[in-house]
Amino acid sequence: MEGSRPTQPESQGTNVTNAAKTKSPMQQDSLPGNSGPTPAKDDFPKISQADFRGASRRELLKLAPVLALGAFALPSVQDFLLRKGLGVSDWASALLFRRGHLAPTFADTELTPLEKFPINDYDVDDPGIIFESWSLAVTGLVQRAGSYKLEQIQTLPRQRQNTRHVCVEGWDVIGRFGGTPLSNFLDMIGADTSARFIAVNCADDYYETLDMATALHPQTLLCWEMYDRPLTREHGAPLRLNVPTKIGYKQAKYLTNLKVTNVIEKAGYWEDQGYSHYYGL
Repeated sequence: MEGSRPTQPESQGTNVTNAAKTKSPMQQDSLPGNSGPTPAKDDFPKISQADFRGASRRELLKLAPVLALGAFALPSVQDFLLRKGLGVSDWASALLFRRGHLAPTFADTELTPLEKFPINDYDVDDPGIIFESWSLAVTGLVQRAGSYKLEQIQTLPRQRQNTRHVCVEGWDVIGRFGGTPLSNFLDMIGADTSARFIAVNCADDYYETLDMATALHPQTLLCWEMYDRPLTREHGAPLRLNVPTKIGYKQAKYLTNLKVTNVIEKAGYWEDQGYSHYYGL
């Protein structure tokens, strides 16, 4: 019939199959279901076990950054890694801190004018302290706990210093601060200076802690002056911390309570939100 294919004998198909089987693997033609010649066993490249292990390690090292980025995408893992990273950073900073190493000081001609010194608060510029009734409550590992009026604190030797104030937001200014070294006040209250921390609370509900080494640093002040004048309300009156060896958020304003302790429940307002505790400069 026109257009029809001649019927192949059954034996012919069998011969084709047998012929294919007699060829070497690399000589076989592409058959239905095959994508190409099938290599013989001896044709695969040989690699030693040691080379294979080395190549596997190299590939894993290449993947490590990708895996790390993938881990950071998981909120729980991200928080864990960030906390561990801050912990290592704080540990290293504490080891490197030198009690006798002074922050740079500056000439009066280099001062930022008081009116250009930024007012930077976490909540309010003036928490409404009544100065006449204000006192600093002292508790913890001290011999003479109690409340101290500003006039009592001002009987301690006064120190004035022109130092740089550095804000975590990226700006810095040079200011003139006056007060007494915190170490003088700790001596007045009979503080146990082998304790680990000084914790302070503020009238605007801010709170902060200093490690004892920083508290005893000769430039850490209980500050009641700026630019040889009493602190203004906006800059932390009647009493604030000035800590030129640390970042700005360590320098709490509007102090109301001071505690000497070995255990702190809260490290600081910003530290409890993920910032460094030992943010040294």
